[in-house]
Amino acid sequence: MASLRQRKGGKGSKETVLETPSQRFNPPLEHPEKPSDGVWTWKNVLWVAIGWIVAISLGLLCCIYVATLHENDLWFSNIKEVEREISFRTECGLYYSYYKQMLRAPSFQQGLSELISDNTTESKRTINLLQRMNIHQEVFLAVLYRVLPIQAYLEPVYFYIYTVFSLQAVYVIALFIIGWLLSGSWLAGVLSGVWYILNRVDTTRVEFTISLRENWSLPFFALQVAAITCYLRPHLNTIQQKVVVWLMFLATFLFCLTWQFNQFILLIQALVVFSLDAVDLISTEQVTCLYLVQVSGLLSVWLLQFCNSMILGSLVLSFIVAALFVKHFQKGLKSGGLAARLGKLLLHTFLVLTLTFTINYLAKRALQLRSDEHIFKFIKSKFGLGPTRDFDASLYLCEEAFGLLPLNTFERLAETLLAYPYLVTVAVLLALLMMVALANLCESAAGGQLLPKGVCEERPTCIRSDVAYNLLHTVFFGLLALSTMRMKYLWTGHMCVFASYGVCGKELWSLFLNMIRCNTKMKLRLIRYMVPLVILGFLYYKFWPKLMAEVSELREFYDPDTVELMTWISSKTPKKAVFAGSMQLLAGIKLCTGRVLTNHPHYEDQALRERTRQVYQIYARRSPEEVHAILREAGADYVVMEDSICYERRHRRGCRLRDLLDLANGHIMDGPGENPPDLVPASHPRFCESIKTDDPVCTSLFTRVFQNKTFHVYKLKKSKKRPKAVEDKTQ
Repeated sequence: MASLRQRKGGKGSKETVLETPSQRFNPPLEHPEKPSDGVWTWKNVLWVAIGWIVAISLGLLCCIYVATLHENDLWFSNIKEVEREISFRTECGLYYSYYKQMLRAPSFQQGLSELISDNTTESKRTINLLQRMNIHQEVFLAVLYRVLPIQAYLEPVYFYIYTVFSLQAVYVIALFIIGWLLSGSWLAGVLSGVWYILNRVDTTRVEFTISLRENWSLPFFALQVAAITCYLRPHLNTIQQKVVVWLMFLATFLFCLTWQFNQFILLIQALVVFSLDAVDLISTEQVTCLYLVQVSGLLSVWLLQFCNSMILGSLVLSFIVAALFVKHFQKGLKSGGLAARLGKLLLHTFLVLTLTFTINYLAKRALQLRSDEHIFKFIKSKFGLGPTRDFDASLYLCEEAFGLLPLNTFERLAETLLAYPYLVTVAVLLALLMMVALANLCESAAGGQLLPKGVCEERPTCIRSDVAYNLLHTVFFGLLALSTMRMKYLWTGHMCVFASYGVCGKELWSLFLNMIRCNTKMKLRLIRYMVPLVILGFLYYKFWPKLMAEVSELREFYDPDTVELMTWISSKTPKKAVFAGSMQLLAGIKLCTGRVLTNHPHYEDQALRERTRQVYQIYARRSPEEVHAILREAGADYVVMEDSICYERRHRRGCRLRDLLDLANGHIMDGPGENPPDLVPASHPRFCESIKTDDPVCTSLFTRVFQNKTFHVYKLKKSKKRPKAVEDKTQ
């Protein structure tokens, strides 16, 4: 929305000019690599070229670093193939199994057909894996490996893991670009990359969870943030804007395609855009463009995932539709007095949120969508708004990764000097943002004219749109990380960027020099370059020896019990045999042996969640007849029992898997401690314990066929009739 500002002429005359929000809040930038007159010299070209060389070098350094850690930790190049596959723990093994399946298919067409009509991932069910899961990257890599002439030089597993590690290079380069764009100096990009590498424990876990969807998607998310930062900068011509918009769309599309939780991340991003629009920091055209980029990316993925209803029922789509609808009909939002403007803004927010939840509720009812209800159960239970005994919600609540962010995280971040400039930068810019937002409200209250002195003072400073976006981005994702530790990987990478902007940017140093009354261009330039160089020198002196020691530490993969189990399954059981057990172990069984599963770790399906809860009754207090009937109903031929679950001690009482099952079944939990008053003693002993006692009832239904120190495998016998007490809800 344009506003009028009066400008004094050279002889006291006044000239009225039209000023857009982009011009008001995006002052001309001065970059060392781009002269203000627009004429490029060989010095400018050299400076930019050096910046890009440094960015690529830092990205490659990060890639080599995590690849070296992975090799040294497992001795990956020297262990057996089955050990390599076992190292893909939990859901990582499930995702990698589809890459392996595509490689072993006689043709690409047949491999794709097997994924579209898969009947081995869930027994007695045929599912479309490309619709249910985000595994297009595995399909693409498998096709690429078969097409490229590299089979003689590079094993398939190395092609896979090196691709993921290479994406870490992309991630670091994207962070480098964001820091460079915000500060105008590629020294900020250097600091971003160095901080990202030094804080590896808190910025990434790619070296031991290679196949996780976040390791594929976060580099593309960082590229999208870089493209948005560039889009919100002033003085882009038409061609540049079109190129940047297409880059935003491509990055958004790839991010959404590679991670099933994309809708929740994009929802937070949409809230950031909504907040900037509410205080008039970006133009209506920019708001609409950013929303449409998100919608286009989501709908493109919806098509590639065979019209996955979870996308259409996502909160972010409902929010964007509601925001654009209300914005279109609320024309006078930015007019009237200050009190009226605040009232309209609150009403606008209320209408958007109300319409969002209404649209989302109706969409889910129409689509009969229940795939993501476990996430909302978890959120409600986490904040005490829902039942705390729900099995699905409790599985998340009891995991450390879904708890609050530990305080020792900030101790590690402070040790590398990252926390201090980050907190100072966020605090100062948040105060500045509130001042600018208030000034915008005052201008709107004056109908676009600056109010007389004494009513609303002329703004002493301003904040650029790209800086405001990244500020709210880091605040929103910081709040998410504080509430859920696993989400810190969305925040800590951007922390590196924002802290480096505070150190290398002009805004904070200008404020500081103004406060001590010695702000000159020479002093500003000197401090902007000297401080980051001093920090880099300190980090090199303190952490380089530690990095060298870390990459020199050699360990070896060792899990003989699991290797023995996988070898026995591969050699002693039919290829079409169906296995039941824990989600994590079954993912490894599918990868290493190719056997059929009853359940698996990809939890985004309501029927699968119910089946998993039923299969887990093997660790509850249920009769052998009930457990046998449940497993038979799921189609199981074998069940694998794990002592580490049956006698679990890792979690506190009330969070062990057997406790969650007891609570869900209404039974008193094991061990000393209080129990809720409505729980009753179980009428049967715990199945995973009783089956080892050679009880006649158990031996009539189950036959032990394998055991070692960790695992016990039982084959199910056919029963003549099904007990009436069994209540199976898997179908």
